[in-house]
Amino acid sequence: MQQSGSKRLAHSRYISGFDGIRTIAVIGVIVYHLLPYSLQGGYLGVPIFFVVSGYLITDLLLQEYEQNGRIDVLNFYGRRMKRLSPALVTMVLTTAAYITLFQRSLFVNLKAIITTNLLYVYNWWEIGHGQSYFDRFNGESPFTHLWSLSIEGQFYLFWPVILILLLSLFRQRKQIFYLILGLAVLSAIWMGVLYAGVASTNRVYYGTDTRMFAILLGVALAFLWPATKLKTELPVKAKHLLDGTGIVSMVLIIWLFLTMSGQSTFTYRGGMFLFTLLSAILVATVAHPAGVMNRVLSNRLFDWVGKRSYGIYLYQFPIMIFYEAKVTNIADHPVLNALIETLLILIVSDLSYRYLERPARHYDYSQLPARFKAFIKHPALVGWQRYVVVPAALIVVVALFGAATAPSHLAANQTALQHKIQKNQKQASKSNQAALKKQREAAKQTAKQKKADAAWAKVKLNSHQKQLVKSYGLTKRQVVLAKRIPVTAVGDSVMVDVSSDLRQVMPNTYVSASVGRQIWQAPHQIQALQAQGALAQNVVVNLGTNSPMTDAQIDKVIRMIGPNRQIFWINTHVPTRNWETSVNRTIARAAKRFSNVTLVDWHSLSKNHKNWFYKDNVHPNPTGNRYLTRLVVRHLTANA
Repeated sequence: MQQSGSKRLAHSRYISGFDGIRTIAVIGVIVYHLLPYSLQGGYLGVPIFFVVSGYLITDLLLQEYEQNGRIDVLNFYGRRMKRLSPALVTMVLTTAAYITLFQRSLFVNLKAIITTNLLYVYNWWEIGHGQSYFDRFNGESPFTHLWSLSIEGQFYLFWPVILILLLSLFRQRKQIFYLILGLAVLSAIWMGVLYAGVASTNRVYYGTDTRMFAILLGVALAFLWPATKLKTELPVKAKHLLDGTGIVSMVLIIWLFLTMSGQSTFTYRGGMFLFTLLSAILVATVAHPAGVMNRVLSNRLFDWVGKRSYGIYLYQFPIMIFYEAKVTNIADHPVLNALIETLLILIVSDLSYRYLERPARHYDYSQLPARFKAFIKHPALVGWQRYVVVPAALIVVVALFGAATAPSHLAANQTALQHKIQKNQKQASKSNQAALKKQREAAKQTAKQKKADAAWAKVKLNSHQKQLVKSYGLTKRQVVLAKRIPVTAVGDSVMVDVSSDLRQVMPNTYVSASVGRQIWQAPHQIQALQAQGALAQNVVVNLGTNSPMTDAQIDKVIRMIGPNRQIFWINTHVPTRNWETSVNRTIARAAKRFSNVTLVDWHSLSKNHKNWFYKDNVHPNPTGNRYLTRLVVRHLTANA
């Protein structure tokens, strides 16, 4: 994300290929956020940034120590602040001001978010308060990605002092290399130890201790592979080995970009460390002046993107989230919208680089007191000042006002949708116990129940059943059969929303649903339901609202439910997200692969009915819930 930003030393060399590495990393991150179903491992661009930062900073500090006999820590801090702080402060305050004025749904915890980001401890705050990095729908924050900048900020604060201490304690640098490498391995092991499934993802993903191995591998490489001491010429065999290693590492990195899911256990128990090790190898091959990789990754495009990679990374989330909040038909043209968002990110990043980051890096801040005194004496703004100072002051005032007035949590009854979801969740425990009891009683009377079902035409509807026929547009047969059908419903907030209607028609329904649930969390829930004996013969699934899914993920859920159960999978209506079409195709393919899976095509039925949904155009309102319930009941009773 950052370039070295250090003062040029007498014998230092600029490695242009690092801009190419930054470009690969930032492309991975941006594509992952814009089109997550096409590059499920794109989030791994961050470890690449960490390795490059660890290597460059340590290499330059070691060069300074060798040439000057000391490391000027205060000067280092000053350079880092001039490089990082102007853009970060601008992004945080501008985003906070925009939220205060135009997107109050993101208003919560604004004071804590601003404070922790400016103090570079935001990653630790996110562990306890933030959402999952992989939650792509449920109130996605424009600040989430800043966790990595906090880790780098902590590294910049402590590493120069630690380095000085290590250089004074150890005579041989290879001893420091082994120590740092050992600490990197311990950090990776610690990540695996702490990872205990879905509930621990935030802890291991955001934690400094569990992510530090990436920076430490870069640090260790700087001791082993100093940029200014590498030979410019190598024997032919050594050169071929160097180039081949670089090419293989880059191919493997791209492959892992495509395949390594952020929800996989393997990712946190060795996978991410393996990827980071490959990144360190690639950095080493690019740093070597005798190799070809530096030339491969050096061109005008990579140079342009690499120099702006910090800004691109910094501004990506606010632009994407604010854009997608205004454009409500993202799913209709996902690629086109992704291109528009990319263009906006590049434009903003370029403006930031030209008019903020680069000037701030070379600005003489010792002039500020004199300029402030001059302004006090003559406060009139002239020329460009009025077009910069006044808007900047307004942004700061609005952002600080927002921070001072923002609540620490949402009001319980902020919207009708939230009120309904919370009410349904509170009712779930009591209703589930009653449904489970009825299911167990029905299981003992299978023959009697089948006989009763066959005689549905003779059943006389009571007043409640007659009302169900009228309200949900069902037939007498459907209402009679639905009363006895045992159902387990598994899903996300859409399922929570519709659960009360499903229970109205199918009282033997056990609901396991929660806000923000994603496909990769389903196996754990299926296991829990099986352990409770709460997995009925008929399973209704509604997953796909909050994130894309792969064929492997949906197949795993289907196989866990089992071939002897009938699965009714509701596809998605989420036009505000670019993965709608991808998710629905994945569900349709699964329905063709598995004979016990029935596609419940909610998307086609609801596509042109905005009046069926709340304001978010995703969660059905009372009208939409009646239509969705009727659709589900029709499928479940079709072959009963």
